[in-house]
Amino acid sequence: MGRNALLDRARVGVEDAAVLASLVLLAWPVADAAHPGGLLGRLVPLVAALSVGLAVLLFDGGRPLLWHAVTAAALGAAGIRHLHGELSSTATWLVLLVAAAVLVRQCLGERPDMDLSRQQVLLAQQAFRDPLTGLGNRKMFVEYAEEVLDEPTRSHTAVILVNLDGFKHVNDHFGHIVGDDLLRAAAERLAVNVRANDTVARLDSDEFAVLLPGLEDEHAALAVAERVLAELHRPLEVAGVPVTIRARAGVAVAETGEILDHVLRRADQALLRAKVEGGGVARRFDPELFAAAEQRRLAEADLLRGIEAGEFEVHYQPIVDLDGGHTVGVEALVRWQHPVQGLVPPAVFLDLAESLGMLPRLGGWVLEEACRQAIGWQTRFPGFELNVNLSASQLGNPKLIDEVRAILEQTGLPPQDLVLELTESVALTDLVESARVLSALKSLGVRIALDDFGTGFSSLSHLSSLPVDVIKIDRSFVQAMPESGDASVAEAVMHIARTFNLSPVAEGIENAEQASRLRDLACGRAQGYHFARPMPAGGVTELLDKQGVPIQTL
Repeated sequence: MGRNALLDRARVGVEDAAVLASLVLLAWPVADAAHPGGLLGRLVPLVAALSVGLAVLLFDGGRPLLWHAVTAAALGAAGIRHLHGELSSTATWLVLLVAAAVLVRQCLGERPDMDLSRQQVLLAQQAFRDPLTGLGNRKMFVEYAEEVLDEPTRSHTAVILVNLDGFKHVNDHFGHIVGDDLLRAAAERLAVNVRANDTVARLDSDEFAVLLPGLEDEHAALAVAERVLAELHRPLEVAGVPVTIRARAGVAVAETGEILDHVLRRADQALLRAKVEGGGVARRFDPELFAAAEQRRLAEADLLRGIEAGEFEVHYQPIVDLDGGHTVGVEALVRWQHPVQGLVPPAVFLDLAESLGMLPRLGGWVLEEACRQAIGWQTRFPGFELNVNLSASQLGNPKLIDEVRAILEQTGLPPQDLVLELTESVALTDLVESARVLSALKSLGVRIALDDFGTGFSSLSHLSSLPVDVIKIDRSFVQAMPESGDASVAEAVMHIARTFNLSPVAEGIENAEQASRLRDLACGRAQGYHFARPMPAGGVTELLDKQGVPIQTL
């Protein structure tokens, strides 16, 4: 038995003895009337007063009104007996001193250490309880679950995470009072539908956890989760409002020696899987999905680290004039110089950067870096063009126009020598908004290119709605060109370009035959591995030095 338990037992015993002594003291007049002047009548007030004083001074004194009544009775009785000469001066003063100590004790309040102890108990209870639902909170769940997982046992321990779908909608639509009642109802249903030795806690706003020790296997945990969801999905009335709770659950069984954090992560992955599948279901942890999610998490962390560490650089693919064969511009392409993996191509990280919301930052840096570099080339080759890609998130960035304007002003690049490219699918996501943003960019003096033209769902009406200057013929159309002079999609695209007075640029040229065929079709410019692969800025400078031909602008 611990120290606190022993003190509690002693306190209860002494207080009970003091209560008994108080009753005896109050019955003193009866005892004295039966035996006037007897020894009992003389000793009772002394013993009772001392017992009361001991209980109040040493322990909590949890019955203050009773103690005041007993103290007053002791004082009154002692005074009367002393006046009648029936109580010695020593006994009288002893009763008076004890009574005075009791009064001082009650007036000054309880002993600070006893008050602190009770406050500590209350704070400890509050620290482990959720005030809204009365369930245990995250702190309680974590500490207890860690204890359970540390115990050597042959049985399994599982964790179920339960999340209420659409709880925010309930709060927004019905108000927080109904939302709180809903949480209390959900907590009650959870608590009554698990086994007696299971532990239920509220971890967060609408997320609950159930600890299930002593399981036979994972199927038993899933059965508990499904039973809980079935009860939660039953309609209920909250504050007079009919509400149907929709919830999902994720189940993970702890492996031998596994720490709680890993179990919770696996249960959370199972919960995410239940959400992806539409909610309202319970799902077990899937190691393959978890491995994929873990790999993505690590990739995201690595990408963010690489951006902060400045590991990205700009490479440039030359754009050539098909008639003269010389370089007239470049397309800026971002690359990741990874410290372990080496040069990482954009197909590996661009979608990841887009999902993390990092493309506006990364794209803005590419634009500024490329513009600064292009100025160096223009000092020797005036009119040298720079093509830079815009992503969907960049196009939706409300600060895009101001950022492009600022970069042009800071670098001094002539606006007409900057071509901003966007894919057909990006441009057609919101045709009206795209037209507005592109028109604002055009007002700065830059030109607009529509990349991968013909691969999406565009039509001539869409093309006429967008302020486009250049269309880039997709590499798939170039690869599909027949060797003979038969008509091809690439030829049709160039015909459309001429109809709308647009400049065509063919992509993906891999051999001289394709270049010759495009030259016959009057395609003015092209880019591809046949001419040059993407290269660092220094490689472009060397290429231009060898070329030594002034740039001819369109």
